[in-house]
Amino acid sequence: MKPFLDEDFLLENQTAKTLYHDYAKEMAIIDYHNHLPPQEIADDKNFPNITAIWLHGDHYKWRAMRTLGIREHFITGAATDAEKFQKWAEVVPFTARNPLFHWTHLELKRYFGVSEILNASSGPGIYKHASDLLTTPEFSTRSLLRKMKVEVVCTTDDPADDLRYHQQVYREGFTTRMLPAFRPDKAILIERDGYMEYISNLAEVSNRSIDTVDDLLEVLQSRVKYFSENGCKLADHGLDYIFASDYTEKEVNDIFQKKRSGSFITREEALKFQSHVLFELGKMYASEGWVQQFHLGALRNANTRMLRELGPDTGFDSIGDYPQAQSLAYFLNRLDNENKLAKTVLYNLNPADNEIIASMIGNFNDGSVRGKMQFGSGWWFLDQKDGMERQINALSNIGLLSCFIGMLTDSRSFLSFPRHEYFRRILCNLIGRDVHNGELPDDTKWLGSLVQDICYNNARHYFDFE
Repeated sequence: MKPFLDEDFLLENQTAKTLYHDYAKEMAIIDYHNHLPPQEIADDKNFPNITAIWLHGDHYKWRAMRTLGIREHFITGAATDAEKFQKWAEVVPFTARNPLFHWTHLELKRYFGVSEILNASSGPGIYKHASDLLTTPEFSTRSLLRKMKVEVVCTTDDPADDLRYHQQVYREGFTTRMLPAFRPDKAILIERDGYMEYISNLAEVSNRSIDTVDDLLEVLQSRVKYFSENGCKLADHGLDYIFASDYTEKEVNDIFQKKRSGSFITREEALKFQSHVLFELGKMYASEGWVQQFHLGALRNANTRMLRELGPDTGFDSIGDYPQAQSLAYFLNRLDNENKLAKTVLYNLNPADNEIIASMIGNFNDGSVRGKMQFGSGWWFLDQKDGMERQINALSNIGLLSCFIGMLTDSRSFLSFPRHEYFRRILCNLIGRDVHNGELPDDTKWLGSLVQDICYNNARHYFDFE
C-alpha cells in the first residue's frame, strides 16, 4: 500500500517516477491563463489568514460545502474567517475522490509544509499555522509566485482596463512577468443587461464616442493596440459556443441602433451582431500576432435565485451540451480563407466533445507554426485526473501530444499553482504506463524531452515568451 501524497503520488511505475522527478518536476511554470487580480501582485499583498487567500472566491469549495449542508452564512455570509475555515475543514474528509481532496492537501503541503489530513480536529491548528505564515514577507503574493517558480502569469483583463498594475510590475522589474490578456466578452454579448452602460464606459476610457458598430470596432482596435504596447500576446473569450451566423453590415448596424434605443434584441439578432464583432476581433488578433483562446461549453448561472442573491461566479454553473462543431468550423474557416486565422487554443468543457475539438484543430494546422491549433488542457470541471487523462488521450489519438502547450491554472487563487504539479504527474504516469505496457519504447531521454516540451518549452515558444 502506498502512503497518501508521498513523493511518488500518482506515479505507478519507475519510468513514470523518473520522468517526473528527473524531467518535469523542476521545470518553471508558464501560467498563460488565470484570473489573479493584478493589483494584488503589484501591491505584493499579504493575506491576513488562510481563509482570505484560499476560500474567498473559490466556488469549487463553496459547491462542496453547500452539498454537505453547510449554511451560506459560513460560505459567503457574515461568519468570521476562522469559522469559515473550520467549516471547510469539517467538509474536507467528505470530499474523498473529488479532486478537492487532492488539491487541498497538495496546497497545504507545498505552501505550508502541512502533512496532516485537514479535518475538524486538525482545522484550528492548521488555520493558525498557515495564517501566521501568510502575514510574513515570505508569503506575499510575489513571494508565492517565486516559490512556485512561476515565470509568466497572464491575467484576464477587460478592454477598458488601464493596465496600470501591469505597468507598475514591469517598471519594478519583478522576476515573474505579469502580462495582460484581452477579454472583450462584455463588448460582444449585446443581449446582456448593462450592455450599453458598458459601451459608454468603453467610450469614456477611449476618449471617443461609440455611435455605430464601426465606432465600436475602431475603439476595440485601439484597445488591442494599447494592450499590445503593454506586452499582451493573448486574447481570451468565455463563450457558450462560437458565434458564426451569416449577416450583412446593414443588419448589424440596425441591431446596434436598436440596442442603443432600448428596444428588445432577439436571439437571432444578437447572434448576427456577435458573429460580426467576434470575426472582426479574430482578424485583429491575427494582425497583432496574438494567440486567441476560446473557453467553450459552460452553462452559466443556472440558479437564477442564487444569481440574484450572490451574483455570477459563485458556484452555480455547470457543463452545457451545446452543438459545437459546425459553428466552430465555419468561424475558423472564414478567418483562414482571409489568411487571418491567429494561433488558436480551444478549451472544451463537455467531455463528450473532446474528439470533436481534437479533430477540429487538425483542419486548420497549415504548417506555418508548430502546433498552431491547440486543444487546451482540461478546464474547470475537467481539470482533474480523469478529465486531464481524457483530454490527453483524445489529443494523442487524433493529433500530436508532442505539440501540446500543457497546463494552466485558470484560477483566482495564489495557492493554485500545484495544479501544474498535478498535471505533470498525470502526464508522466500516462507515458510511464505506456512504456510499462510496451506501447512506447523505454527511451527515457527521448520521453523526458517530450515531457519537458509539454510542461514548459512548447508554451514558451508558442506564446513567444523568449
